[in-house]
Amino acid sequence: MFGFGLKDIGIDLGTANTLVYIKGKGIVLREPSVVVKNKKTGDIVAVGSQAKNMMGRTANSIIAIRPMRDGVIADYDTTLTMIKHYLVEASKAVGSKWKSGTVMICVPYGITSVERRAVLNAARGAGAGEAFTIEEPFAAAIGADLPVWEPMGSMVVDIGGGTTEVAVISLGGIVSSESIRVAGDSLDMEITQYIRKTYNVLIGERTAEALKIGIGSARIMEPSERGVTMEIRGRDLLTGFPKTLEITSEEIAQAFSESVDAIVAGVKATLEQTPPELSADVMENGIVLTGGGALLKNLDRVISAETSMPVFIADNPLDCVALGTGKALENMDQFRRQLSIK
Repeated sequence: MFGFGLKDIGIDLGTANTLVYIKGKGIVLREPSVVVKNKKTGDIVAVGSQAKNMMGRTANSIIAIRPMRDGVIADYDTTLTMIKHYLVEASKAVGSKWKSGTVMICVPYGITSVERRAVLNAARGAGAGEAFTIEEPFAAAIGADLPVWEPMGSMVVDIGGGTTEVAVISLGGIVSSESIRVAGDSLDMEITQYIRKTYNVLIGERTAEALKIGIGSARIMEPSERGVTMEIRGRDLLTGFPKTLEITSEEIAQAFSESVDAIVAGVKATLEQTPPELSADVMENGIVLTGGGALLKNLDRVISAETSMPVFIADNPLDCVALGTGKALENMDQFRRQLSIK
């Protein structure tokens, strides 16, 4: 167990970011899911924020790795190293030492048994005495304070870095759901591809993310949103030299169109699978957006327009999955049937 009586820890192991929750303490760590390694020796050079700041700026001898892809483990050894690092750092943050305890990790709803087992093995490899997984949309709904145990339909759309998880929940179970491998990272990639195709200029991940946050929107909804610009720099693929561009908000919305359409289609598909009584509940109570993607400007308005339902952004959308995991840790007996250990 943890030193000083700390023994239960929850991890929102995301494609873009990792959050760690310690029972009785809350969220104690938020770090990018990035590791920088030495190519030749395999040694870890940096983890988390320090590693992310090095992305696109590394020497030939080192490489920046995102060990999670589409919400699942893509590089097991690097993920194991990252989990170990964050368990130690989270324990330090509360004046303790990581020894062995219960670890609960969030996973996408649609993952395979093999992918789930890899997550559990990584947790155990990092020193967990007991390891469980909890499905992300269920954790997100708990963290958003939706009435998941009531005999009524609650709908959550959790838009993370690698996946978008859509689910209708009632009586403590997921009734209908869709897991879409389109999310925040897809938006960054669409910006990169758009600028390369339109301007023949290559930009890095950090520049794409800055555009998304700075002038990105799911759709231009108001006249005042047009003509907003942001200056960026990239490498001209014809000359090889640096080049400055001025990108508009309309261009970013255009670049996002396919991903936004895919998210809307996932919401509609989930509603189509939902029993009429629960659909009526969703119509009355609305759809709740969680995850970093919930903060994309006008996404709530687009989903509302396409479904004719009210849509709300959860309080603290970035933290909902981790907070929901924490509530499950605090009430293990109540949540045990929602957890998986194999």
